[in-house]
Amino acid sequence: MRTLHIGLQVADLEPSLAFYTALGYTVVGTVPQTEFGSLTMLKLPGDEFVALELVHSPDIGHVAPQGFNHLVIKVESVTATIAHLAARGVSAEAPSSPDGSEDFLTSWITDPDGYRIELVQWPAGHADGMSESDFSG
Repeated sequence: MRTLHIGLQVADLEPSLAFYTALGYTVVGTVPQTEFGSLTMLKLPGDEFVALELVHSPDIGHVAPQGFNHLVIKVESVTATIAHLAARGVSAEAPSSPDGSEDFLTSWITDPDGYRIELVQWPAGHADGMSESDFSG
């Protein structure tokens, strides 16, 4: 079993696409009409599979993210990513370190619909994701 991707309801597809492509996602494909609206499938460079699906239905209007807390994206350098995003008009919170080190950094951005995204720069030698070893004593 494996989580395949997450679907986010978006109020206006164009600003959302601009935001997520500025972040580095590329469009893999679209499904124009479903019972939920149109679906736009996105992936990050280096990923083989779709990670994010933007769901858009013009009838919905404003989207209020409820129950969804945040999405986390691993980046090689939080500082470089923040600079890249700033050049594309996306503001990010100042980086901070959850453990006080200089190589484990996080920053937060917010998409056009209010979804929060945490950018994570793992310390050297850390696996690409979290595992049980992150929680063992």
